Amino acid sequence: MKIAITTGALVLSAFTAWAQQTASRPNIIFILSDDHARQAISAYGHPVSALAPTPNIDRIAGNGAVFWNNYCANSISGPSRASILTGKHSHKNGFLANWNKAFDGTQQTLPKILQEKGYETALIGKWHLISKPTGFDHWMILNDQGDYYNPAFITENDTVHYAGYVTDLITTFTKQWLQTREDDQPFFLMMNHKAPHRNWVPAERHYNLFEDTTFPLPDTYFDDYEGRMAAKQQEMTIYRDMYEGHDLKMVTGVDSDSLLYDPWPQAFLGTMTPAEQQRFFAAYRERNNGFYAKPMTEKEIAKWKYQRYLQDYLATIRAVDESVGQLLDYLEETGLDENTIIIYSSDQGFYLGEHGWFDKRFMYEESFQMPLLMQYKGHINPNTKIEALTQNIDFAPTILDLCGLRIPDDMQGESFKALVETGRKPEKWRESLYYHYYEFPGFHSVRAHYGIKTARYKLMHYYKEKNWELFDLQHDPHEIHNIYGKKGTEKITANLKRELTRLQEKYDVPAEFRP
Repeated sequence: MKIAITTGALVLSAFTAWAQQTASRPNIIFILSDDHARQAISAYGHPVSALAPTPNIDRIAGNGAVFWNNYCANSISGPSRASILTGKHSHKNGFLANWNKAFDGTQQTLPKILQEKGYETALIGKWHLISKPTGFDHWMILNDQGDYYNPAFITENDTVHYAGYVTDLITTFTKQWLQTREDDQPFFLMMNHKAPHRNWVPAERHYNLFEDTTFPLPDTYFDDYEGRMAAKQQEMTIYRDMYEGHDLKMVTGVDSDSLLYDPWPQAFLGTMTPAEQQRFFAAYRERNNGFYAKPMTEKEIAKWKYQRYLQDYLATIRAVDESVGQLLDYLEETGLDENTIIIYSSDQGFYLGEHGWFDKRFMYEESFQMPLLMQYKGHINPNTKIEALTQNIDFAPTILDLCGLRIPDDMQGESFKALVETGRKPEKWRESLYYHYYEFPGFHSVRAHYGIKTARYKLMHYYKEKNWELFDLQHDPHEIHNIYGKKGTEKITANLKRELTRLQEKYDVPAEFRP
């Protein structure tokens, strides 16, 4: 018997198959904070986070996986974001430094691919790529770095200032989008927080959160940088280079409502209403008066500044953790968590006083490392621990792989789908990572350098100064003993240089970027 099938039936059948396939694809929520150190996430067990826990971010780890050796390709905000979007190193996606040039939005990106494959895409929060977002059906971004209080949000049609605290606003706008999105499409959503970026202004409810907490001083806080040329020349030391007004909220004297040096007043108090300014100074008054209560030595002032820095930095993270909790609660209440990949990361790591520093940029562990936590129910077992080497260029290919989509040949990262689904390292997984920081001259005077990391060793080349550093991370996890050129390191140095050359050739690094 012959069965006649009309064209309309064929179209309907094809549409039904497409709809079923689309409906089964996972949603993706990518939460990206700015400058969130791994040390400040309690799932990683650092002493600092024990005093300032992140229970909601930890929920993602409890529901899924925590990555213990995840790294960025270039430890600076814009370039890291470009690598996440493209799956490529900076020299390939063209965004080498924060103020280099606008991100090329015409190139292939993760959101563009997902959009083309039927995903509804949205971006809310920090963009920081000097360009208009592409590949997103809906976007609502902060102006440049964004402001902590009463920030401006830019859309395709206008720029509007909203009253409120930036972390809370981003959370509200994210939930609003989730409630109004198209229900018959899978979605890709990026919620990009400003916090905990400099200058670490907490929400009012958290001004005094850690004022009575004493955080442990890192062993290397008063590092002398012996044998590390670039470390001596940086300008990111807490007790020398932080702006006492802008960063540390220090005032001119007892009961003063005037900040000490603040080069960007419009990016701080200038965004607050007069009433908000009054409440800010009132909240800090007792501690600021305490600074003037008795004379302190230079070393005591350095320690005081460390405590003030961590108190504010970690208080901004408390609002981020609350945001994550609200989002997770919403997903669980609506059942969306059952088919949604949830990722939490930061654009790079950050120094919390290690080597005396704040900021990032260096290939040293604290800024090179990126936190990464990920859940996907039914695919990633709870409390999975990933120890293999991963990198932010891997995020895009992994998401595409988990969605059952082809990974473009020109993406330089590798999918770690097998890592998270099995909890084991595949037989041919990478044993080394490549890093390159370009932004010199620039803020904080960190010299341009590239390097390679293995499980045990790290080799770094400050190529403009022709200076090398080699660290044995097994015996020197704080990276204070540069053993480059030391007797007995010849073989490991030669092997690392060969591997460095191999990676530069693999990633097609131009000769001008590897002198």
